[in-house]
Amino acid sequence: MKQASSLFRLLGDEARLRLLRVLARERLNVTELTGILGLAQSGVSRHLGLLKDAGLVSEEKDAGFTYYGITPAVRGDGGALWPLLEAQFDGAAADAAVRADQARLQEVLRLRKENFETHGSPDAREARQLVPGRSWAAWSRALGCLLPALEVADLGCGEGYLSIEASRWASRVIAVDRSDVVLKRARGLARRRHVSNVVWKRGELEKLPIKDATVDVALLSQALHHAHSPVRAVAEAARITVPGGRVLVLDLRTHGEEWVRAKLGDRRLGFDEDELRQMLTEAGLRDVKVGIGARKVGDPFTVLIASGVKAATVNHEDTNTRRSTKR
Repeated sequence: MKQASSLFRLLGDEARLRLLRVLARERLNVTELTGILGLAQSGVSRHLGLLKDAGLVSEEKDAGFTYYGITPAVRGDGGALWPLLEAQFDGAAADAAVRADQARLQEVLRLRKENFETHGSPDAREARQLVPGRSWAAWSRALGCLLPALEVADLGCGEGYLSIEASRWASRVIAVDRSDVVLKRARGLARRRHVSNVVWKRGELEKLPIKDATVDVALLSQALHHAHSPVRAVAEAARITVPGGRVLVLDLRTHGEEWVRAKLGDRRLGFDEDELRQMLTEAGLRDVKVGIGARKVGDPFTVLIASGVKAATVNHEDTNTRRSTKR
Protein backbone atom coordinates (compact mmCIF):
# COMPACT_ATOMS: atom_id res chain seq x y z
CA MET A 1 0.00 0.00 0.00
CA LYS A 2 2.86 2.35 0.76
CA GLN A 3 4.32 1.74 -2.69
CA ALA A 4 0.95 2.37 -4.36
CA SER A 5 0.45 5.55 -2.35
CA SER A 6 3.84 6.89 -3.46
CA LEU A 7 3.09 6.06 -7.09
CA PHE A 8 -0.28 7.81 -7.07
CA ARG A 9 1.22 10.89 -5.39
CA LEU A 10 3.86 10.94 -8.13
CA LEU A 11 1.17 10.80 -10.83
CA GLY A 12 -0.92 13.46 -9.11
CA ASP A 13 1.07 16.22 -10.82
CA GLU A 14 -0.05 17.73 -14.14
CA ALA A 15 3.48 18.46 -15.38
CA ARG A 16 4.59 14.87 -14.81
CA LEU A 17 1.53 13.53 -16.63
CA ARG A 18 2.23 15.84 -19.58
CA LEU A 19 5.82 14.66 -19.57
CA LEU A 20 4.77 11.00 -19.60
CA ARG A 21 2.33 11.68 -22.42
CA VAL A 22 4.93 13.15 -24.79
CA LEU A 23 7.51 10.52 -23.86
CA ALA A 24 4.95 7.86 -24.72
CA ARG A 25 5.12 9.15 -28.28
CA GLU A 26 8.83 9.87 -28.74
CA ARG A 27 12.19 9.64 -27.01
CA LEU A 28 13.30 13.17 -26.14
CA ASN A 29 16.18 14.94 -24.42
CA VAL A 30 15.89 17.53 -21.66
CA THR A 31 16.29 20.51 -24.00
CA GLU A 32 13.51 19.25 -26.26
CA LEU A 33 11.23 18.54 -23.31
CA THR A 34 11.88 22.03 -21.93
CA GLY A 35 10.71 23.57 -25.21
CA ILE A 36 7.67 21.32 -25.52
CA LEU A 37 6.38 21.71 -21.97
CA GLY A 38 7.37 25.35 -21.48
CA LEU A 39 8.96 24.55 -18.11
CA ALA A 40 12.34 25.48 -16.68
CA GLN A 41 15.08 22.98 -17.46
CA SER A 42 15.68 22.41 -13.75
CA GLY A 43 12.02 21.52 -13.27
CA VAL A 44 12.04 19.09 -16.20
CA SER A 45 15.17 17.41 -14.85
CA ARG A 46 13.62 17.10 -11.38
CA HIS A 47 10.43 15.51 -12.76
CA LEU A 48 12.46 13.12 -14.91
CA GLY A 49 14.51 12.08 -11.87
CA LEU A 50 11.38 11.26 -9.87
CA LEU A 51 9.82 9.32 -12.73
CA LYS A 52 13.08 7.46 -13.31
CA ASP A 53 13.33 6.53 -9.62
CA ALA A 54 9.79 5.14 -9.85
CA GLY A 55 10.78 2.99 -12.82
CA LEU A 56 8.39 4.74 -15.22
CA VAL A 57 11.06 6.44 -17.31
CA SER A 58 14.42 5.19 -18.52
CA GLU A 59 17.34 7.00 -20.14
CA GLU A 60 19.72 6.01 -22.87
CA LYS A 61 22.77 7.66 -24.42
CA ASP A 62 22.69 8.24 -28.15
CA ALA A 63 25.08 10.30 -30.31
CA GLY A 64 26.28 12.34 -27.34
CA PHE A 65 22.78 13.09 -26.01
CA THR A 66 20.75 11.55 -23.21
CA TYR A 67 17.27 10.59 -24.35
CA TYR A 68 14.37 9.69 -22.09
CA GLY A 69 11.48 7.37 -22.85
CA ILE A 70 8.87 5.23 -21.15
CA THR A 71 10.50 2.17 -19.59
CA PRO A 72 9.61 -0.75 -21.91
CA ALA A 73 8.63 -2.98 -18.98
CA VAL A 74 5.96 -0.47 -17.90
CA ARG A 75 4.16 -0.88 -21.20
CA GLY A 76 4.68 -4.60 -21.51
CA ASP A 77 4.15 -5.96 -17.99
CA GLY A 78 0.47 -6.64 -18.52
CA GLY A 79 -0.52 -4.51 -15.54
CA ALA A 80 -3.37 -2.04 -15.37
CA LEU A 81 -1.33 1.16 -14.93
CA TRP A 82 -0.27 1.89 -18.49
CA PRO A 83 -3.63 1.15 -20.16
CA LEU A 84 -5.21 3.48 -17.61
CA LEU A 85 -2.74 6.26 -18.40
CA GLU A 86 -3.13 5.78 -22.14
CA ALA A 87 -6.90 5.99 -21.79
CA GLN A 88 -6.54 9.26 -19.89
CA PHE A 89 -4.10 10.63 -22.48
CA ASP A 90 -6.46 9.74 -25.33
CA GLY A 91 -9.41 11.25 -23.51
CA ALA A 92 -7.54 14.53 -23.01
CA ALA A 93 -6.58 14.89 -26.69
CA ALA A 94 -8.86 17.93 -27.15
CA ASP A 95 -7.50 19.75 -24.08
CA ALA A 96 -5.79 23.03 -25.00
CA ALA A 97 -2.61 22.24 -23.03
CA VAL A 98 -2.35 18.79 -24.61
CA ARG A 99 -2.86 20.21 -28.11
CA ALA A 100 -0.13 22.76 -27.44
CA ASP A 101 2.27 20.07 -26.23
CA GLN A 102 1.50 17.96 -29.30
CA ALA A 103 2.09 20.87 -31.68
CA ARG A 104 5.43 21.67 -30.08
CA LEU A 105 6.39 17.98 -30.19
CA GLN A 106 5.73 17.97 -33.92
CA GLU A 107 7.92 21.05 -34.30
CA VAL A 108 10.76 19.30 -32.44
CA LEU A 109 10.43 16.27 -34.71
CA ARG A 110 10.37 18.48 -37.79
CA LEU A 111 13.59 20.19 -36.72
CA ARG A 112 15.21 16.81 -36.15
CA LYS A 113 14.28 15.73 -39.65
CA GLU A 114 15.48 18.94 -41.27
CA ASN A 115 18.81 18.67 -39.47
CA PHE A 116 19.38 15.38 -41.31
CA GLU A 117 20.43 13.69 -38.08
CA THR A 118 19.02 10.33 -39.13
CA HIS A 119 18.46 8.70 -42.51
CA GLY A 120 17.46 5.37 -43.90
CA SER A 121 15.28 4.17 -41.01
CA PRO A 122 12.02 5.44 -39.50
CA ASP A 123 13.27 4.31 -36.09
CA ALA A 124 16.12 6.46 -34.74
CA ARG A 125 17.25 3.57 -32.55
CA GLU A 126 18.11 1.46 -35.57
CA ALA A 127 21.06 1.83 -37.93
CA ARG A 128 21.91 5.40 -38.91
CA GLN A 129 23.21 6.77 -42.16
CA LEU A 130 25.38 9.77 -41.39
CA VAL A 131 25.80 12.47 -44.01
CA PRO A 132 28.58 14.78 -42.75
CA GLY A 133 28.05 18.46 -43.51
CA ARG A 134 24.56 18.10 -44.89
CA SER A 135 22.09 20.66 -43.55
CA TRP A 136 19.35 23.08 -44.58
CA ALA A 137 21.44 25.98 -43.28
CA ALA A 138 24.27 25.10 -45.65
CA TRP A 139 21.86 24.78 -48.56
CA SER A 140 20.27 28.16 -47.85
CA ARG A 141 23.68 29.82 -47.69
CA ALA A 142 24.74 28.14 -50.92
CA LEU A 143 21.61 29.40 -52.69
CA GLY A 144 22.32 32.86 -51.32
CA CYS A 145 25.62 32.81 -53.23
CA LEU A 146 23.61 32.76 -56.47
CA LEU A 147 21.88 36.05 -55.64
CA PRO A 148 23.17 39.53 -56.45
CA ALA A 149 24.01 41.90 -53.60
CA LEU A 150 20.49 43.04 -52.70
CA GLU A 151 19.06 45.52 -50.21
CA VAL A 152 16.82 43.47 -47.92
CA ALA A 153 14.27 44.39 -45.24
CA ASP A 154 13.49 41.77 -42.58
CA LEU A 155 10.17 42.94 -41.17
CA GLY A 156 9.29 41.59 -37.75
CA CYS A 157 12.86 40.36 -37.39
CA GLY A 158 12.59 39.09 -33.81
CA GLU A 159 15.99 38.08 -32.44
CA GLY A 160 17.59 38.49 -35.84
CA TYR A 161 18.44 34.98 -36.97
CA LEU A 162 17.02 35.45 -40.48
CA SER A 163 18.47 38.97 -40.69
CA ILE A 164 21.95 37.64 -39.97
CA GLU A 165 21.55 34.77 -42.46
CA ALA A 166 20.44 37.25 -45.14
CA SER A 167 23.41 39.51 -44.33
CA ARG A 168 25.72 36.81 -45.74
CA TRP A 169 24.58 37.56 -49.30
CA ALA A 170 22.79 40.93 -49.06
CA SER A 171 24.60 44.23 -49.48
CA ARG A 172 22.60 45.54 -46.51
CA VAL A 173 19.75 44.35 -44.30
CA ILE A 174 17.29 46.65 -42.56
CA ALA A 175 15.80 44.69 -39.65
CA VAL A 176 12.65 46.04 -38.01
CA ASP A 177 10.84 44.90 -34.87
CA ARG A 178 8.49 46.55 -32.39
CA SER A 179 10.29 45.17 -29.31
CA ASP A 180 13.33 46.92 -27.84
CA VAL A 181 14.07 43.77 -25.84
CA VAL A 182 14.42 41.44 -28.82
CA LEU A 183 16.29 44.07 -30.83
CA LYS A 184 18.84 44.31 -28.03
CA ARG A 185 19.35 40.54 -28.20
CA ALA A 186 19.58 40.70 -32.00
CA ARG A 187 22.26 43.40 -31.87
CA GLY A 188 24.21 41.32 -29.37
CA LEU A 189 24.03 38.28 -31.65
CA ALA A 190 25.22 40.36 -34.60
CA ARG A 191 28.18 41.63 -32.59
CA ARG A 192 29.16 38.13 -31.55
CA ARG A 193 29.04 36.98 -35.15
CA HIS A 194 30.89 40.08 -36.41
CA VAL A 195 28.01 41.13 -38.68
CA SER A 196 28.20 44.80 -39.64
CA ASN A 197 25.81 45.20 -42.59
CA VAL A 198 22.53 45.00 -40.63
CA VAL A 199 20.72 48.15 -39.55
CA TRP A 200 18.41 47.51 -36.60
CA LYS A 201 15.30 49.71 -36.29
CA ARG A 202 12.37 49.80 -33.93
CA GLY A 203 9.02 50.16 -35.62
CA GLU A 204 5.59 48.71 -36.34
CA LEU A 205 4.81 46.56 -39.36
CA GLU A 206 1.94 48.90 -40.21
CA LYS A 207 4.18 51.99 -40.16
CA LEU A 208 7.71 51.07 -41.14
CA PRO A 209 10.60 53.45 -40.39
CA ILE A 210 11.90 52.98 -43.95
CA LYS A 211 11.63 55.33 -46.95
CA ASP A 212 9.67 54.54 -50.10
CA ALA A 213 11.28 52.30 -52.74
CA THR A 214 14.36 51.56 -50.61
CA VAL A 215 14.83 47.77 -50.69
CA ASP A 216 14.97 45.08 -53.34
CA VAL A 217 13.33 42.42 -51.15
CA ALA A 218 10.92 42.85 -48.24
CA LEU A 219 10.61 39.74 -46.05
CA LEU A 220 7.74 38.99 -43.69
CA SER A 221 8.75 35.67 -42.14
CA GLN A 222 6.26 34.39 -39.53
CA ALA A 223 5.49 38.02 -38.71
CA LEU A 224 2.19 38.73 -40.44
CA HIS A 225 0.08 36.80 -37.93
CA HIS A 226 1.41 39.17 -35.22
CA ALA A 227 0.32 42.32 -37.08
CA HIS A 228 -2.57 44.49 -35.91
CA SER A 229 -3.52 44.90 -39.57
CA PRO A 230 -2.01 42.30 -41.93
CA VAL A 231 -3.40 44.16 -44.96
CA ARG A 232 -1.63 47.35 -43.92
CA ALA A 233 1.59 45.43 -43.15
CA VAL A 234 1.70 43.96 -46.67
CA ALA A 235 0.96 47.39 -48.16
CA GLU A 236 3.87 48.85 -46.18
CA ALA A 237 6.17 46.07 -47.39
CA ALA A 238 5.19 46.93 -50.96
CA ARG A 239 5.71 50.65 -50.34
CA ILE A 240 9.34 50.26 -49.29
CA THR A 241 10.16 47.92 -52.19
CA VAL A 242 11.67 49.29 -55.41
CA PRO A 243 9.77 48.80 -58.69
CA GLY A 244 10.67 45.33 -59.89
CA GLY A 245 11.54 44.27 -56.34
CA ARG A 246 9.82 41.45 -54.45
CA VAL A 247 7.75 41.01 -51.33
CA LEU A 248 8.13 37.55 -49.79
CA VAL A 249 5.79 36.26 -47.06
CA LEU A 250 6.22 33.08 -45.03
CA ASP A 251 3.34 32.48 -42.67
CA LEU A 252 1.02 29.85 -41.27
CA ARG A 253 -1.99 28.47 -43.07
CA THR A 254 -5.26 28.87 -41.15
CA HIS A 255 -5.32 26.55 -38.11
CA GLY A 256 -7.31 26.07 -34.93
CA GLU A 257 -4.59 26.15 -32.26
CA GLU A 258 -6.03 28.84 -29.97
CA TRP A 259 -3.23 28.39 -27.40
CA VAL A 260 -0.79 30.34 -29.61
CA ARG A 261 -2.61 33.59 -28.77
CA ALA A 262 -1.64 33.47 -25.08
CA LYS A 263 1.64 31.56 -25.40
CA LEU A 264 3.13 33.25 -28.47
CA GLY A 265 1.17 36.48 -28.84
CA ASP A 266 -0.36 35.54 -32.21
CA ARG A 267 -3.16 37.85 -33.30
CA ARG A 268 -4.29 35.70 -36.21
CA LEU A 269 -4.55 31.93 -36.49
CA GLY A 270 -2.92 31.92 -39.90
CA PHE A 271 -4.23 32.79 -43.37
CA ASP A 272 -5.67 30.85 -46.26
CA GLU A 273 -4.12 30.95 -49.71
CA ASP A 274 -6.76 33.19 -51.29
CA GLU A 275 -6.48 35.72 -48.46
CA LEU A 276 -2.72 36.04 -48.89
CA ARG A 277 -3.10 36.29 -52.66
CA GLN A 278 -5.67 39.06 -52.29
CA MET A 279 -3.50 41.03 -49.84
CA LEU A 280 -0.49 40.97 -52.16
CA THR A 281 -2.59 41.84 -55.20
CA GLU A 282 -4.32 44.76 -53.45
CA ALA A 283 -0.89 46.05 -52.40
CA GLY A 284 -0.10 46.56 -56.09
CA LEU A 285 2.04 43.47 -56.58
CA ARG A 286 1.93 41.37 -59.74
CA ASP A 287 2.97 37.81 -60.61
CA VAL A 288 1.62 36.80 -57.20
CA LYS A 289 2.34 33.20 -56.25
CA VAL A 290 1.10 31.34 -53.17
CA GLY A 291 2.05 27.78 -52.27
CA ILE A 292 2.90 25.39 -49.46
CA GLY A 293 6.37 25.78 -48.02
CA ALA A 294 6.37 23.04 -45.40
CA ARG A 295 3.94 20.60 -43.83
CA LYS A 296 4.10 17.35 -41.92
CA VAL A 297 1.52 14.67 -41.21
CA GLY A 298 0.13 15.18 -37.72
CA ASP A 299 1.48 18.73 -37.41
CA PRO A 300 -1.30 21.34 -37.09
CA PHE A 301 0.91 24.00 -38.67
CA THR A 302 1.48 24.32 -42.40
CA VAL A 303 3.77 27.05 -43.74
CA LEU A 304 2.59 29.03 -46.76
CA ILE A 305 4.91 31.01 -49.02
CA ALA A 306 3.55 33.99 -50.93
CA SER A 307 5.48 36.33 -53.22
CA GLY A 308 4.82 39.16 -55.60
CA VAL A 309 6.71 41.65 -57.75
CA LYS A 310 6.18 45.39 -57.40
CA ALA A 311 4.96 46.88 -60.63
CA ALA A 312 6.97 49.57 -62.37
CA THR A 313 6.08 53.13 -61.40
CA VAL A 314 3.31 54.54 -63.53
CA ASN A 315 4.02 57.90 -65.17
CA HIS A 316 0.75 59.72 -64.45
CA GLU A 317 1.62 62.58 -66.82
CA ASP A 318 2.02 60.19 -69.74
CA THR A 319 -1.18 58.38 -68.75
CA ASN A 320 -3.16 61.64 -68.76
CA THR A 321 -1.71 62.54 -72.17
CA ARG A 322 -2.81 59.18 -73.60
CA ARG A 323 -6.31 59.66 -72.18
CA SER A 324 -6.53 63.15 -73.75
CA THR A 325 -5.41 61.78 -77.10
CA LYS A 326 -8.11 59.08 -76.98
CA ARG A 327 -10.80 61.73 -76.36
